[in-house]
Amino acid sequence: MSHAFDRHDHGTCIASALSAAEAACAGRGMQLTPLRRRTLEILLESHVALGAYDVLARLEAEGFGSKPPVAYRALGFLVENGFAHRIEGLSAYVACARPGSPHDPSFLVCRSCRRVAEEEIQAPLAPEAEAEGFAIERTVVEAQGLCPACRGRA
Repeated sequence: MSHAFDRHDHGTCIASALSAAEAACAGRGMQLTPLRRRTLEILLESHVALGAYDVLARLEAEGFGSKPPVAYRALGFLVENGFAHRIEGLSAYVACARPGSPHDPSFLVCRSCRRVAEEEIQAPLAPEAEAEGFAIERTVVEAQGLCPACRGRA
């Protein structure tokens, strides 16, 4: 269960995700390079969706480079390996709430503060797709609205 909208021990949240990413990379023979790790840490700092240029600005300020491919390659690696997700509706990225475990995520996206809660759902359309002989490879479900904090201010 995601904790994006709840009070939680965010330090443990971050440590768990980093540990899962490190273990998955080691198990797959991949490297979580300093750039990839820092990019993941930036995404883990909050449950707010960040655009690639937001990430790039942080990386540049920390000496990792200023060219867009720096951020896009790191984000691409994180997404391809299940450590982060792209939020299509915002053209932004968030750290995965369940790194290392296969799942079909769906997202509750606050249109005001951009916090994102990741939930797990059964693949929508699966019975219909199966009946058509269609193999679903990727499902993106995003619900946009207001989180509890933003609803309280509205």
